[in-house]
Amino acid sequence: MTKKITKPLLLSAAALAVSFATQANIVAPAPLVSIPTHDAFFDHLRAHCGKAYEGKVTVNNPSVSGFEGRLVMHVRVCEDHQLQIPFHVGDNHSRTWILTKTGSGISLKHDHRLEDGSNDPMTMYGGHTVDAGFDRVQSFPVDQYSIEEFVKDGIPASTTNTWQMYIYPEQFTYRLFREGREFRVDFDLTKPVDLPPTPWGYQ
Repeated sequence: MTKKITKPLLLSAAALAVSFATQANIVAPAPLVSIPTHDAFFDHLRAHCGKAYEGKVTVNNPSVSGFEGRLVMHVRVCEDHQLQIPFHVGDNHSRTWILTKTGSGISLKHDHRLEDGSNDPMTMYGGHTVDAGFDRVQSFPVDQYSIEEFVKDGIPASTTNTWQMYIYPEQFTYRLFREGREFRVDFDLTKPVDLPPTPWGYQ
C-alpha cells in the first residue's frame, strides 16, 4: 500500500526548499573599506555638517570670469561613504562637490545642474586619490572619464587637472591647478553663515 503524503507536508517541504535556496543566494554587503587618512579627512569635513561658510577667491591665474558674487559652501549631506557640498556663486546654485569613498580611495565629482534641475552638458567630472594623502589634505588627479569628456568638449588643457581640498580648523580650501593655471577659494570656518538655497536639481 502506497503511503499518501498530505498536502500540508508537501507545502512545508516546498517552503523549506525555497528557504534553503534563498539563504544560499544571500550575499552579505561588502564592508566599507578605507584607510586612516581618508577616514580622518572625511571626519574633519563631517564635523561641519549642516553648516555653511563664506569664501573668497584667493588665486585666479590667469584671471577667469564666472566667480563674481558671494561664494558660499554648504556641508549639506554627510554619510559614512559620501559627502555632498554645494558651492554657491551669487545666484548660481548649479555646483555640488561630491566626495565618495570608493574602497580604493576617494572620488571627487563636480555635479553641475541647470536651473531646471537637469544635468549641465559638462557634469560629474573630477578626479580620484592615488595615494594616502593626509588627514587634512587630499589631492584628486583627473580621472579617465573626465579626460575623455574634456577632449570631447574641446578643452584638452583640462586633461591634466588636479584638484585639492584642505580642511583645517579655521579654513577650508578648494584648489584646482595644472600647468599654466591655478584657481583657489578659501572659506572662513570660524564664522558660519545663513544656509543658502537648495542647489539646483536637489530636494
